[in-house]
Amino acid sequence: MKFYILDDLLGSVKVMANIIESSNLGEIIGTNTNSEKGVAEILAKNPDIVLVDLLMPVKDGITVVNEVHAVNPAISFIMVSQVVDKNMISDAYNAGIEFFITKPNNRIEIENVIKRVIEKKQMENVLSGIRSVIGQPEAAPPQVSAEKSGEEFTGKVKKILGSVGMLGESGTKDIINACAYMNRNGLSYDGKTTLNDYAEHLGEDPKIVKQRIRRAIKRGLTNVASLGIEDYYSDSFDEYSHTLFNFDTVRMEMDLLRGKSQYGGRPTIDRFFEGLEALCEK
Repeated sequence: MKFYILDDLLGSVKVMANIIESSNLGEIIGTNTNSEKGVAEILAKNPDIVLVDLLMPVKDGITVVNEVHAVNPAISFIMVSQVVDKNMISDAYNAGIEFFITKPNNRIEIENVIKRVIEKKQMENVLSGIRSVIGQPEAAPPQVSAEKSGEEFTGKVKKILGSVGMLGESGTKDIINACAYMNRNGLSYDGKTTLNDYAEHLGEDPKIVKQRIRRAIKRGLTNVASLGIEDYYSDSFDEYSHTLFNFDTVRMEMDLLRGKSQYGGRPTIDRFFEGLEALCEK
């Protein structure tokens, strides 16, 4: 795989380049700290995968992704940034990035994400080759009703929560219903406002609803941390440890389970819902 790295901080460029080269993940064919020049170089050099920062002078990462994909949609993007604003992260996924990694950079996390993107691109290349041989065009997406779309969305939420072992928790029902409520009303998660509205819709005290949700999320964190201890390189651990939770929070929970610390991770409702939204959109 050919890689290009675009970040206005030279130190970040060097760190990511070192991870890719030392892990033999591919070849670095270009780097830049200037986003405007970077777009031109990316289009000229045609890398397979681009690692791009979100906030850069002149052109931000989302603008870079949009401009490159307007010309060459086959180039895959991994966004790496300190920003945790849910709207920006959602916009990044809507622009077509594969993954969003939160700085500070964690070597193992970056390696695992890159490996997942490489596997996906290799599979896409295989399928493309098969289609060219048999002359089969890509199927157009089927049209579905709003009711069917809502059921599919809820199904996605349940699948994710089931993957992290949360379906048996009482607060999980609140999470599923709150997501369905937002989807039904065309809303995105907006911190306290969203859950307050949902609790009002139920006729319950928001504090009680949030308390149930926190307990369910904590169970999910413990399960993901346990998975990381058993198989650090599993796809599920890689996926959920940096979307539904902050990776440092997962690591703290792993230390607790290993007996290395008396304190576990403290997940946040906001991060969990924002990550859940991003996973469903992706």
